[in-house]
Amino acid sequence: MTETPSGPLAGVRVLDMTNVLAGPYACYQLALMGAEVTKVEVPNGGDLARRLGSDAQLNGDLMGVSFLAQNAQKRSITLDLKTEGGRAVMRRLVAEADVLCENFRPGVLARLGFDWETLRGINPRLVYCAISGFGQTGPLRSKPAYDQIIQGGSGMMSVTGTAGTSPLRAGYPIADTLGGLAAAFAISSALHGRDRTGEGSHIDVSMLETAVTAMGWVVSNHLVAGQEPRALGNDNGTAAPSGTFQTASGALNIAANKQEQFEALTSVIGRPELAQDARFRDREDRKRFRAELTAEIERALSEHDTAHWEERLSAAGVPAAAVLTVPEMLESPQIVERELVHDLPFPGRSGETLRVLGNGIRLDDRASAPTAPPPVLGQHTDEVLSELGYDAAQIHALHDEGAV
Repeated sequence: MTETPSGPLAGVRVLDMTNVLAGPYACYQLALMGAEVTKVEVPNGGDLARRLGSDAQLNGDLMGVSFLAQNAQKRSITLDLKTEGGRAVMRRLVAEADVLCENFRPGVLARLGFDWETLRGINPRLVYCAISGFGQTGPLRSKPAYDQIIQGGSGMMSVTGTAGTSPLRAGYPIADTLGGLAAAFAISSALHGRDRTGEGSHIDVSMLETAVTAMGWVVSNHLVAGQEPRALGNDNGTAAPSGTFQTASGALNIAANKQEQFEALTSVIGRPELAQDARFRDREDRKRFRAELTAEIERALSEHDTAHWEERLSAAGVPAAAVLTVPEMLESPQIVERELVHDLPFPGRSGETLRVLGNGIRLDDRASAPTAPPPVLGQHTDEVLSELGYDAAQIHALHDEGAV
């Protein structure tokens, strides 16, 4: 049996009926906080993420990298809700659960016989979270959506890149991840609310709206100040010098957003006169003459490598850091000491190790870490059925029916 997790959500039972990323990511966050997550998957395939990733062999084994990354610390049961036996099992699962999370298109679960009213009738304390691209209402509610679609529809792509390269997709599935974080937060909040009221909740998470809210000042500048958002490449539109600069050896991010930081910067790079230049005297002037200021700074930075400038600027109180590759980041002393990466037994591969991420949250100075590897499809079906009260003969009959 999967090791009983510990943490602030220990004892909370979650039914994870999600696929691919946003939903699995949300439920993974709950698992890392101690929830007991049971992944409910369709037979003969399961979560689509089992077939997604850069390793073709793993995809063929239904253990794709995309699945492995978000499903540690979960159990897997296969269930066909189109069968009477499958629906009966589902009713028992719901009766025992605290949370049900799904990311089907709106209406799919209802057509299978489990709309919100039915679920609430089975378990009035259930927290039901539905994650979808556009939400459960509105003219786009039934439109299919993946991260790429949401990035484009939210306006994110229009402000990513430069004037010459925009619209540009972010290099990772940011909209999916944001939707998952929002869902995990909403579920945790609803559980707290249930402790007060004794009643469950229906949560409707829109990936589109979550993505828009995460754009911060880009949207706010338009809503409040009427400024037309535009792509600024690596520059921070709120301040200068704040962006990516070239040194003698590569790229260095500098964020001298305060006046004292700008003055410290000019001193460190040996160009104190820049702080007195009329073009660069205050924040608005520096934004207006950003290109000229960048040229002056990079001329000075070209005298030494990135490490030299990162050390000296940071010591002077100027936020500065090298631009790292993903492998460089994973090997950095900061990430290593904080225990973000965790080693688990590789499911289905005796003696091999699977490396997965935690969530960057430490509780009582302990990293939030999974203790069990991602499950093989249906690995815990009989175990879960037994816990629900099915005997061996009944479990055998469910398998014969194709219900599990």
